[in-house]
Amino acid sequence: MIEFKKIWAKITLLCILGIGATFFGLKEDVQAASLLEDLAITETETEGDFAEDTEYSKTRGNDLNFGYSAVKKLASNKVSIYSLTQGHHECDTIYLSISLERKEDGVYYSYKYWDFSANNVSNLSKSIDVIVPSGTFYRVRAAHITMDDGNIESVETLTNGVLID
Repeated sequence: MIEFKKIWAKITLLCILGIGATFFGLKEDVQAASLLEDLAITETETEGDFAEDTEYSKTRGNDLNFGYSAVKKLASNKVSIYSLTQGHHECDTIYLSISLERKEDGVYYSYKYWDFSANNVSNLSKSIDVIVPSGTFYRVRAAHITMDDGNIESVETLTNGVLID
């Protein structure tokens, strides 16, 4: 019973503070500031409608040549994403893991993700169009992996964020 009273007191206090903040217009100011922070362009975003990243194997691998990812704004609620894992030759297996990330409260989170693989190929690419909520930035992060004769090589690509508004 005492635990219930403590929880009820906390809920009541939060409600009172929330009503007070709304009454004095503070809640809207905080929400507006948060929205402006999310839409501010930083070094991880671009003003354009397109962003891309290419990452080559750091050690000039025997199997993995490079990974490439791109994100493009198609409409006010739609993005196109593309990723490619390119090997130097035909590999036993190539993996491609793609994550579309959405910026919320100043931080990027995984919004949707896809995993693909192919056997006995020299490259693997995927292009996906995605309907998204507008009003924030989206970027693509991808893991590019090759496996051949027990050897594993990988790189990661990460585009800048593109504003979808």
